[in-house]
Amino acid sequence: MFFPRVVLITCLGLLAVSVPSTFAQQTESAKQDMKDAGQDTKQAAKDTGRATKKTASNAKKGTKRTAHKAARKTKNGAAKVEDKTSSQ
Repeated sequence: MFFPRVVLITCLGLLAVSVPSTFAQQTESAKQDMKDAGQDTKQAAKDTGRATKKTASNAKKGTKRTAHKAARKTKNGAAKVEDKTSSQ
């Protein structure tokens, strides 16, 4: 009869000791999860900024290229009109 009581008391004692440490680990885990989430958000913002910068640069280059192409076409068109009007 004595042995089962000792085992029961020992088990209850171990349980009482392990429960607070489990709560402490969960608190630390939640704190670390919040830190990780913050770092992930920060990194996502940096990535978005880089992508925006690259996209804006490409748009600028495309706009410049298109404007120059339109200017060349206008110049060519004006030259053709000038040739037609000056020959008469």
